[in-house]
Amino acid sequence: MTTRISPPAFITQSEEILDKMYDPRVARGLLRFVKPYARQMSVALLFMILVTAASVSGPYFVKLAIDDGIAANDPVSLRRIVLIFLAVSIFQLGFNYLRVRIMSRVGQHVLYDVRMAMFGHLQKLSLSFYNRYSVGRVITRVINDVGTLREFITWAVLAIVRNLLGIVGTLIAMLALNLKLSMLTFAVLPFMVLATMAFRSVARKNYRKVRAAVSWTNSVLAENVNGVRVVQAFSRQERNYKTFKEYVNRYFYETSLDAARVASVYTPVVDVLGAVATALVVYVGGTAVLGESITPGVLIAFVLYVDRFFEPIRDLSRRFDTLQSTMAGGERILELLNTEVDVQDAENAKELGVIVGGVRFENVSFHYSDDPTLVLDQINLDVKAGETVALVGETGAGKTTIVKLLARFHDPTDGCVLVDGVDLRMVTQQSLRAQMGMVLQDPFLFNGTVKENILFGRLDASHEDVISAAQAVGAHDFILGLKDGYETLVEEGGATLSVGQRQLISFARALLANPRILILDEATSSVDIQTEQVIQRALARLLKGRTSFVIAHRLSTITNADRIIVIDGGNIIEQGRHEELLGSRGRYYELYKTGFQE
Repeated sequence: MTTRISPPAFITQSEEILDKMYDPRVARGLLRFVKPYARQMSVALLFMILVTAASVSGPYFVKLAIDDGIAANDPVSLRRIVLIFLAVSIFQLGFNYLRVRIMSRVGQHVLYDVRMAMFGHLQKLSLSFYNRYSVGRVITRVINDVGTLREFITWAVLAIVRNLLGIVGTLIAMLALNLKLSMLTFAVLPFMVLATMAFRSVARKNYRKVRAAVSWTNSVLAENVNGVRVVQAFSRQERNYKTFKEYVNRYFYETSLDAARVASVYTPVVDVLGAVATALVVYVGGTAVLGESITPGVLIAFVLYVDRFFEPIRDLSRRFDTLQSTMAGGERILELLNTEVDVQDAENAKELGVIVGGVRFENVSFHYSDDPTLVLDQINLDVKAGETVALVGETGAGKTTIVKLLARFHDPTDGCVLVDGVDLRMVTQQSLRAQMGMVLQDPFLFNGTVKENILFGRLDASHEDVISAAQAVGAHDFILGLKDGYETLVEEGGATLSVGQRQLISFARALLANPRILILDEATSSVDIQTEQVIQRALARLLKGRTSFVIAHRLSTITNADRIIVIDGGNIIEQGRHEELLGSRGRYYELYKTGFQE
């Protein structure tokens, strides 16, 4: 809970994640999302060059206006120079608008492409991936990391290019105007470099701590919102508030102030160095003007160039932090996209035709990739089409793993699983799962109406079909009692419904899909006795004519099964009907006495 979270450890972890310099491998990996828009970016770059040239020319027009217009007492030349300068500024504004518009569109397209690539890949990843990664980590990558990438592509990349072009253009203009004054300006550059390096080192640590504190604050906030029922049940509101306030003040507030203090020191230092360079230029240049070795227009233009020379240097230092965040976020994005899909369709995989429903496990063994311990060991099981098989055993015996292999969420380590004599690895996953239905212990409903949730597995079903499915599992009456009946909006996860109601809707969803193979994974363990009785009356209709695998902890859900399979330690140790297994006084009899009696 909140009091056990240690912000310093969290911040250290975040620092390791965010402290990443430019990585060419990450840059190359991200480049594939940018390549389709190379032409648009080239046009934007051309506009940027034109904008930079127009910007650099500004002080030179001031020089011409002073020397060729004012000093020469030539109003015609002055008017012509001012009009040309005004036209150049208008073109600069137009080109800058087009550049920003193009890059904003490119950034949005790249953002869309990356997120769609990540979402598509997430849909393909096997369940083993989600066993290793929390939902929060995945969402952070899809939302925050991609957002950082968009910001970098849309603004930072072109800002860096603009700054570099600005420095080069200003440098050329300064050298062309006066070499001596240029050298005076460059004399403060070593001090500028030292100040920038010092700022970058200190600011990087502070900004990492600020981002880590923000992440920690968000995570604790999300935890308390999600766990609000537990918080209120144990009257922890005041204690959690004090803890949250203490840590926010200590880590978020203080680190933000530290970052602000560093920034408040760096900017004045750079301004002072710029002022020193300007003062040197004004003094030496003013002396030269008095000696008539340079014109007043040259001096004024040079002073303007001095300010334009240091501004992009300051901005480049600030962009360094954005580059770091982008490299870190890009690495996480590529790590996700490069995660291999454990279960993939074979190159020559065929569409599975309409199945009868016979299932056979032949010498099936299985262990997870990160754990060599066998979960299933040489399982042999032959289930006839239309047969209802109940899988029983203690927690961790391997019951759920069997049905996961049947649904091909995993592939066997050894042996094979066959449906109607066809190895599941030889057919497409979609064609297999389209003919299967599954109801889990913890039913999940999506945002939308009750009707939309029932239609989830068969979108082309009619409203009458939805009602028939709901009636078959005993859900119709309670649905009619909801505010808007079948059009009642269901919040995410079905939070507005009871566990039993969510389970009934998931039963209707499975039935409407009309599967040939049905899997019930402890589907009645979370419902009350009255709801279970409703479900039991519908199970006979639900299971009739379908090959069914039922995992249950309650006796009432398995006593009518055609066959009961007892799993222990990844092995089938008994099988038969309920009365037969009780009569044999084996493992099932022991389970019956201890765990299944109601």
